[in-house]
Amino acid sequence: MTDMTLHWSPLSPFVRKVMCCLHERGLASRVQCIRTKVSSQAPNLGLIGDNPLIRIPTLVLGDGQALFDSVVICEYLDSLDGPPTLYPSSGAARWQALRWQALGDGLCDTLIGWRHERDRPSDQQNPALLNAAQVKVDATLDRLEAEVGDLNRAEFGIGHIAVGCALGYLGVRFTAMPWRDGRPGLSQWHAAFEGRPSALITRPPLPE
Repeated sequence: MTDMTLHWSPLSPFVRKVMCCLHERGLASRVQCIRTKVSSQAPNLGLIGDNPLIRIPTLVLGDGQALFDSVVICEYLDSLDGPPTLYPSSGAARWQALRWQALGDGLCDTLIGWRHERDRPSDQQNPALLNAAQVKVDATLDRLEAEVGDLNRAEFGIGHIAVGCALGYLGVRFTAMPWRDGRPGLSQWHAAFEGRPSALITRPPLPE
C-alpha cells in the first residue's frame, strides 16, 4: 500500500539518496514515484504547490504535507517503522554521520554547479568558477580518502549513503575524471557501496 508520493528523477543524486534510505529501511513499497522534471531556467509550476522552491526530491505524505530536501526526508524516513537505524541517536557517532552527510551533499552541490557551468558555451564559461569547483572536489575526495578507514569501521548509515551517492553522480556526470587515481581506499569503498542491494536497485543510468 502506498501512502507517500515522491517527486523523482533518475539522475538526481539527492533523489538517489532518498531512494537508498527507502530500500535500506524496507519502505519502498509505501512510496509512489512520480517522474518530475526540474530546471533552473524553466520552473516546473506543477511542483510549486508541493514545494515552492521547485526542487527534487519532494516527499508528499498521506495527509498532504510535503517534506523537502533530502536531509529532512531521509531523517523522516528513518523515524518510521521502528527505531532509527541510519542516524545514530547521539554522541560522536551521530556528529560523524551528519558530517559525512554534509561532505557528500556538499560534493553533490559542487558537482551540479560545475556541470552547469561546464555545459555553457565555451565563450560564456567562467574559468574562475570552474577552477574553484575543481579545487573543492579534489579537496573533498582527498579528505574522504584520508577518512576511508573510519567509514569502513562505522556502522552503515546516512553518511555512507550521502558519500556513496555523490561518488555515483561523479561517475555518471564526470566520466572522464580519473578520481580513483591516487585514492585506492575510497575507490574500493565505493565499489563495495555500489554492491549493496539498495545501491544496485537505485543505480542511475548513464545520461543520453
